[in-house]
Amino acid sequence: MGSNDERDLVRRGYNALSYHYRSDDADDGQYAPWLADLHRRLPASAAVLDLGCGCGLPVARFLADAGHHITGVDISDVQIERARRLVPTGTFLRADATRLDLPPASFDAVVCLYALIHMPLADQPRLIKRIATWLRPGGWLLTTVGNSAWTGTEDNWLDGPAAMWWSHADALTYRSWLQQGGLTIVAEDFVPEGTSGHALFWAQRRRS
Repeated sequence: MGSNDERDLVRRGYNALSYHYRSDDADDGQYAPWLADLHRRLPASAAVLDLGCGCGLPVARFLADAGHHITGVDISDVQIERARRLVPTGTFLRADATRLDLPPASFDAVVCLYALIHMPLADQPRLIKRIATWLRPGGWLLTTVGNSAWTGTEDNWLDGPAAMWWSHADALTYRSWLQQGGLTIVAEDFVPEGTSGHALFWAQRRRS
């Protein structure tokens, strides 16, 4: 598949599986401690970019309810329509995160949970560098990425009517990409899932 085919597979997959993936009344689940920690690190009324925001739950809703200004981006039309309904105070854009053009130093934090791994691998280090430019000095990136390298497709994902595609490097590679992008890694954790899992990073834009 070419990268545009892969992007379209992800977009069509989440359009079809949006409610399979997360219902309108889903709780914060495993995200709750991460979001509470992020809130503690942020100034009041912070500007936060949620890349791969999905339907707006739980990240955008939690942070909006905490008084922050949320911009959410997702490749799925259905997910963005739901986010606008579920988090009416947020600003939501239907866009490919790897092709975003945003002003430098415009966000106090960028959250990218289980989203980078749906983007073509060749685009990921470039996006990480761009995220660093979008952050204000001292701003935070909270992201989950691959723990081991894998690229592949799963048919009938979540027992639903569509396929899904992922592509990710290993944690060591992501560590290098974050540092090369101008970010300082403050903490790293392993988030188990089934027989494998993901790497979670807290990274901060260096203060000049």
